[in-house]
Amino acid sequence: MAASRTGSGNARMILYLFLCVFAAATSDEQVPLVAWASDGFVLSPVNAPSSGHTVSVDELESFLSRALSTSPHNLLLFLQDKLSVDDFTMYGGVFGNKQDSVFQNLEASLRSSSSLWLPCVSSSAAAGVSTLLQNQIDAAPLYMNPDTLAQLRLNASVAALLVFRLPYSSGADMMSTKEVLSGNDEVMGQVLSIMKTQSVPYTAVFTALGPSRVIEESPAVHSVWSRSLLQSRREEPAVPNPPLEFKEKGSVCILLWAETVVVSQFRSGKWERHDLTSKTFGRGVTPDLSGSSCNESHSRLVLNYEDVLDYRSFKLIFVMNRRHYKVSARHWFTMDRVHLEYDGKTATFNGSRHIYAPAEYSYRCESVSSSYYPQLSPHSDKDNANEWHISFEDFQVQGFNIAGTGFSYASDCASFFTPGIWMGLVTSLLMVLVLTYGLHMIMQLRTMDRFDDPKGPAISVPQTE
Repeated sequence: MAASRTGSGNARMILYLFLCVFAAATSDEQVPLVAWASDGFVLSPVNAPSSGHTVSVDELESFLSRALSTSPHNLLLFLQDKLSVDDFTMYGGVFGNKQDSVFQNLEASLRSSSSLWLPCVSSSAAAGVSTLLQNQIDAAPLYMNPDTLAQLRLNASVAALLVFRLPYSSGADMMSTKEVLSGNDEVMGQVLSIMKTQSVPYTAVFTALGPSRVIEESPAVHSVWSRSLLQSRREEPAVPNPPLEFKEKGSVCILLWAETVVVSQFRSGKWERHDLTSKTFGRGVTPDLSGSSCNESHSRLVLNYEDVLDYRSFKLIFVMNRRHYKVSARHWFTMDRVHLEYDGKTATFNGSRHIYAPAEYSYRCESVSSSYYPQLSPHSDKDNANEWHISFEDFQVQGFNIAGTGFSYASDCASFFTPGIWMGLVTSLLMVLVLTYGLHMIMQLRTMDRFDDPKGPAISVPQTE
């Protein structure tokens, strides 16, 4: 009887995987998600989605909310770079051959505990699962590894979200992928063993940021006479880094994001450049925000760095203020100052003339710089601002009225009359002027009122000197 149930479960799993792969050919990219609870705890029952259905962000939030309502609030998130249902069918034991499976620890945990299996989750929903879990327990995620966890003493009564990043190999050597997945499974086994040793109940989730294999949509009918061009495979879009958050009293009050952050200093006759992007943004990156503050009328975001252009202490400070303007009868926020503090010296830039937005909006600009088309101008000739350049690419900031964990509607810095629009207007105006001049010349044409008669005397035209 037990063997029958096992065979039925494997058949159902195979059917789900097949339908998910079939759905991937005609829909967005999907990744699987697995959740389970520690021994002695049961996940709340959830009505599984129909076979082949892709779980959206809202649906995933609903599933997790219901499943985690009765499970422990010490959450373990195993977040792999890439994962597909094909990895389970190729390297796992879904077909019954459990001895060759690389997911030994994962499958053992699923067999011995209550679990939730979602084979088709949209990649956008899976990429934001950390935020969804954070909202469930209202605790910031902690990125760590098994060695760090072994030194940490968890409290079963205090909710915690522990995130473990796992790599993925997609090289030509299939054994390398198998070895990486086997190593990831060993990491999960170590983490679960540590949690069991400390007698801390947990709820674990295993998913990925994106799919490891993308099945491209192909036309249903191919003509034997058709010809196609060889082309390289489409690269998967990179998952953007989350914005930088500063919290005051448990709620987010300042958000900052940029694709690149670069500071440059002119010394020894040349500009020396330093990229701060990797130290500011990225999953697992926790910049030092000591000195930051926020209230209803004033926000101050302080980014503390070390070893920037050979300076031991380096700070990038954003000062924003919220004011009421009677002319527009609404509140606006402006970025009044951007300070660079380095080893006791200061360089100050003024941004209030260009960086502003309604108080309930965020400000966004494709490029914010102190050099080309400067939005940041030196505040005074007496400080060291002329020696520095600051550059932000795809810059977005919000210092007031933040609802949730994301940016509000963005007020873009791009003006309505862009260079392309101006070129079109000027060209159209020139064409209208040429057309008007041509019509004017045509309307001035007059026919002759006298004609030369060959049988009569010739028309004489008197000559005047």
